[in-house]
Amino acid sequence: MSRSTELFVVALKAHQWIYQRTNGLIGHRLLFGNPTLLLHMTGRKSGQPRTTALTYARDGDAYLVVASNGGSPRPPAWLANLKAIPDVEIQVGRRRTPVTARATYPDDTEYARRWPLVDGVNKGRYTEYQRKTSRPIAIVELTPRG
Repeated sequence: MSRSTELFVVALKAHQWIYQRTNGLIGHRLLFGNPTLLLHMTGRKSGQPRTTALTYARDGDAYLVVASNGGSPRPPAWLANLKAIPDVEIQVGRRRTPVTARATYPDDTEYARRWPLVDGVNKGRYTEYQRKTSRPIAIVELTPRG
C-alpha cells in the first residue's frame, strides 16, 4: 500500500470515528465535503455489529452507496454482509433510518442512470476505481422500510 493510500485510510477511519462519537453531529460532510452516511449492519460470520462510513447519492427515496473498495480486485466485506442480511440501518447526520439493501450491477436497468449520480458526488473517483479492476463495481440501493 502506498504512503498516500495509507494516509487516506487513516483519514477515513478518523472521519468515521468522529461521526460515530458525535452521534452524527459532526461528520455528515467532514471529509472532502462528500455527503456521508453511517451504514449499521451485522457481520454475516461473526454476528457482531459493524459500522462503515460511506459516501452516498440520492435517487428519489433511495440512498445509493458504491462497493468500490478503492478499485481492489475484491469487493468490500460490507457488501457480503448486506447480501447475507439486507435489512440494515443507516444514519445520515443524526437521523437513523431502517433500510433494505440491494446490490445492483451493470446489467441492472437503473445502473447506467445511477452511475453518474454516485460518481459525481465522489468527484469522479468511482470511474477511476472501475478502471483499476475487472470486477463490476456494485451500486447498492438502500431503500427506507416502512
